Amino acid sequence: MQQQSAIVIGAGIVGLAMARALSIKGYTVSVFDKSHAACGASVRNFGMVWPIGQPAGALYNRAIRTRDIWKEIAAESTIWCKQTGSLHVAYNAEEWQVLQELEQQFNTEQRNVLLLNAKEVLSQYPLVNKQNLLGGLFSADELLVDPRQAIELLPEYLTKKYNVQFYWNKCVTQITESIITIGANEQHSANIIVVCSGADFETLYPELFATLPITKCKLQMQRTAAMPTNFRLNTAICGGLSLLHYSSFKDAPSLPLLQKKMQAEYSNYLANGIHVMAAQNNLNEITIGDTHEYGIGFAPFDSMEMNKLVLDYLQLFLPITQQYIAQTWYGIYPKLTNGETELILSPQKNVFIVNGLGGAGMTLSFGLAEEIVATHLP
Repeated sequence: MQQQSAIVIGAGIVGLAMARALSIKGYTVSVFDKSHAACGASVRNFGMVWPIGQPAGALYNRAIRTRDIWKEIAAESTIWCKQTGSLHVAYNAEEWQVLQELEQQFNTEQRNVLLLNAKEVLSQYPLVNKQNLLGGLFSADELLVDPRQAIELLPEYLTKKYNVQFYWNKCVTQITESIITIGANEQHSANIIVVCSGADFETLYPELFATLPITKCKLQMQRTAAMPTNFRLNTAICGGLSLLHYSSFKDAPSLPLLQKKMQAEYSNYLANGIHVMAAQNNLNEITIGDTHEYGIGFAPFDSMEMNKLVLDYLQLFLPITQQYIAQTWYGIYPKLTNGETELILSPQKNVFIVNGLGGAGMTLSFGLAEEIVATHLP
């Protein structure tokens, strides 16, 4: 019996996850990407695999599955990953109250969390600013990768393990009857086609996307040069603004009080979608961010004012200033506006669109791809 074939369009994290899941299912997989290498949102993020941000149930389980797949891949390749966990720190009574409530909630959900007082935080994470520190909530679940390295090496890993074939600098402009067209007359066919084009959703099915509740988010990021060997964060660290960002925190009873306080003291931060996090990679570089601007089109320029706001807030909990910054950039990812966490459509027979994961691509893609292959594909 002839083996089924699949074409995946897009070599970002969603496309790579789909290629892996399809290969395991038994498909012969080819991946086409319009660039010489993935260069979109998948290489422009923190590299955080972030179960703590996902609500209990299907999404949290998907995040844990994705994290475990990252660990499996890293063990079989030269991709760096480290399960550092995460630390949310509190510097006012409202933040501390929310963290205490979340600790109770997450323990009920059997998550791996621990509430630390200020002394305990500083004993384990001495770089944290001790002034006005009340404590922190540590979660053991979170994992870090370097997205630049991981996304660069994943195609090589998929080719070696699953014989996935990659075709670079191939911009697919049309899909008809299980056939993709590139340029004037180059065509390839497969039993199924999976479109994982991320924020570039105008290229294929533009009329369809125009009807969907989807937009784009531009986020500004910064990265330090390699820090001294004794300057180690030892975990991913987040300030109080991050407590307003993730859906898994929304059930904390005191969150409205914190929202009110932040609105009064940091209204310009909330207006620009800023919450501040820091994560350190194996090169000792620290990635810092970020801002959130929504729309379909964006100016191709970074705002130094926004970057300064991020660094100013960072000073509340970490001593990293402009003098350490070596790189700034922005990324753009697709975001659903109806509260859903992914978009799965079939605009034609045996053609599937997977999109709309928002900022959770590194956290959810591998688990989601396995679910899609198991439930949506022949």
